[in-house]
Amino acid sequence: MRHPGETAVQRRAGVRPGDWGSARVRAEIPAVAGGFLRAQRMVVVGAADASGRVWASALTGPAGFAEATDDRTVVVRALPGPHDPLSGLLTGEADHELGMLAVEPATRRRMRVNGRARRRGDRLVVRTDQVYANCPKYIRAREITGEDAEPWSGAGPAVSRTDALTAGQREWIAGADTFFVATRAPGLGADVSHRGGGPGFVRVAGDRRLVWPDYPGNMMYMTLGNLELDERCGLLFLDWESGDALHLTGRARVDWDPRGVPGAQRLVGFDVDEAVHVRGAVPLRWTSGDHSRHNPPVTAAAGRA
Repeated sequence: MRHPGETAVQRRAGVRPGDWGSARVRAEIPAVAGGFLRAQRMVVVGAADASGRVWASALTGPAGFAEATDDRTVVVRALPGPHDPLSGLLTGEADHELGMLAVEPATRRRMRVNGRARRRGDRLVVRTDQVYANCPKYIRAREITGEDAEPWSGAGPAVSRTDALTAGQREWIAGADTFFVATRAPGLGADVSHRGGGPGFVRVAGDRRLVWPDYPGNMMYMTLGNLELDERCGLLFLDWESGDALHLTGRARVDWDPRGVPGAQRLVGFDVDEAVHVRGAVPLRWTSGDHSRHNPPVTAAAGRA
């Protein structure tokens, strides 16, 4: 099935419609992809809540917690935590559109698994519609150094919800080199993608406004194609040392004139509707290694949009 949002973006980008995009992606899980997924300790998922707002969340577990049980089924033996914006969503007998990204920062490998999911006890069962690998560009190398299985017990509440970014959250985002973006086109599916660059590649343009450059990728245009049809999306920023998670939901619009921003083909402006900061959300702890050699230089012009 050809995705009309992707086709519109392809035309705007000068790519012949149909050459790339979800219409050319298979639903079956290749054996090599199943092996990669089984080795992962974390996957990022994205879905819309009951009101239609889109969120991205991280699920973790021991190697094998996410695995392909046949060529169209992925079972994830983890659920969003009690403070997670997606907690309690995937219940009942109805299927939910779900995007999933498995990323291995140590090797800069990643794969996307999109389909329909439902909760079965303490696990998610996903029937796949799209399975494909992505290139390693813009991923910063990271290694898992340990795990903290204890719930949050530090100072302050475990979760805070605001309709604007706090000063601490703005500083966090301004120094980030990685985030994840979840999008959804109702009836056509959900998707989660990685975005990376040099620290500062995401510009904080206010307490409710972010702007980031859209660098050259694999020309799938799945994120931008979904945004063409539905501006609602969710962002996830992780603190790799503390395990904190910052979930943002809002709306994104594309600026097709990226002049003055090195390496950018477009700019994406995001307006925050709600921010959810969950402390100690992810038990894994990571050390950060080399930045990607593909990262363009970061300038102050990245904030224009």
